Amino acid sequence: MSSTLPKYTLRINKILLEKIKYIAESEGRSANKEIEQLIKKHIEDYEQRKGEIKVSIEE
Repeated sequence: MSSTLPKYTLRINKILLEKIKYIAESEGRSANKEIEQLIKKHIEDYEQRKGEIKVSIEE
């Protein structure tokens, strides 16, 4: 199954990656989904403090 979602390569410290994998497994998610959840939560927290971030997506 091919995804239409954009791809982004992430370079990350090995220890952080292993910890993310551990958390992801304990939460029943893939490491990718766990990282996506962390980013989403960070953006939500930021927008609560600073206001909505307006973006435009070109397709």
